[in-house]
Amino acid sequence: MRADIRFFGIALVLVAAAACNQQPPASELAAPAGQEGATTGATTSTTPAAPAGGPVGSSGAAAAPSAANPVREQARSKPAAPTTMAMDVAAGTPLEITLETAVASDTSQVEDAVRGRVAKAVVISGMTAIPAGAPVKGTVVAVERAGKVKGRASVALRFNEVTVANTPYRIQTTRIVRQAEATKGEDAKKIGIGAGVGTAIGAIAGGKKGAAIGAGVGGGAGTAAVLATRGEEVRIPAGATLRTKIDESVRVTAPM
Repeated sequence: MRADIRFFGIALVLVAAAACNQQPPASELAAPAGQEGATTGATTSTTPAAPAGGPVGSSGAAAAPSAANPVREQARSKPAAPTTMAMDVAAGTPLEITLETAVASDTSQVEDAVRGRVAKAVVISGMTAIPAGAPVKGTVVAVERAGKVKGRASVALRFNEVTVANTPYRIQTTRIVRQAEATKGEDAKKIGIGAGVGTAIGAIAGGKKGAAIGAGVGGGAGTAAVLATRGEEVRIPAGATLRTKIDESVRVTAPM
């Protein structure tokens, strides 16, 4: 009987030792590094890491940047540069100008500034080299007042600058000259002789220098009036259209 009890006790010890040497189930093994929360029975799940460069939205995807690149936006909003072309305006090209500065033989002085605008576009090979409305600058180059005894009034000007697409260019135009009309017919009437007679004796034809000679032929009072009166002055008002030519060729860069 005691032998049976001893045998049973030894058997229990062997069974317990065998149980201690057994491996734990695979489900109870520790999860590899980086996979925490993957054990059996876990109810939580890990959240994916936010990708670099932006916050993560509620759906887990990277949120779009809140604002566009300011440098790129500025480049898009900047208008494209206009296309231009260099063109040669040859010497002898006609130029029509609307005067903005009044000029007169009795008020203007040599070297006075004169301004105007191109009245008609200058077109070269079907393309506009100098557009209508382009500003031009010039000066008075000669002035002659009407004389009391002789000399007809005159005024001369020329232009030396034109602006195309905000760029000024030096130009040289031919002189624009205006001269007062002769008054020999009116002078002859004042003296009291016919215009034909006055011309014949040279008193009126050459101006008023010989008017005194005509006094013996005509009335003395009329002769005095002629000698004391200046002839007609010449005036070019603002708004007048003047025609000239470009003396020297010039290269301009005009928008296409």
